[in-house]
Amino acid sequence: MHAELDVVSPWVAHYAGFIKPGARVLDLACGGGRHARYLANQGHTVIAVDRDPESLAKIKHPRITTHSLDLEGDDWPLPESQFGRWDAIVVTNYLYRPYVDLLPTLLEEGGILLYETFALGNAEFGKPSNTAFLLRHGELLQLAQKYLLHVIAYRDGFIESPKPAMVQSLCASRGAPTILHPLQFQA
Repeated sequence: MHAELDVVSPWVAHYAGFIKPGARVLDLACGGGRHARYLANQGHTVIAVDRDPESLAKIKHPRITTHSLDLEGDDWPLPESQFGRWDAIVVTNYLYRPYVDLLPTLLEEGGILLYETFALGNAEFGKPSNTAFLLRHGELLQLAQKYLLHVIAYRDGFIESPKPAMVQSLCASRGAPTILHPLQFQA
């Protein structure tokens, strides 16, 4: 599920500073490309992937390459042999559990995983309400621990903006982050 917004997630905007300059970034399930554009404007090269070719067609930026791919097929659509590893992976408002465990393994050493999506309890505020699309308590933190990611920041709870929702957010690096950044969150 994509937020039909042009506003960059405050979580992504704040923690994007941990991504090394000129990084190769994967924006997975990018929707209309709000984060891809934001990161490209920060000087990164972005591969924006979504299954909706109409949304991808609206993304125009010299630092962004788009790919219309089925992210929920039987096989991972971005083989490492073709795409390599990533300096950063960004995922917002999307959850497909069969491939979540793959994401940490696709990061370069020092690579950043920025993940933010809906969590259990969100049904009280609207969609998504199906538990298949909602993270269980601590699920992103457990993912980071399982793959020995360095957790830079994590939250699991209620947010008011851009709309009231229950979310989980993670900023973690594979190994020590290559960029030091103040950890003062400013909403």
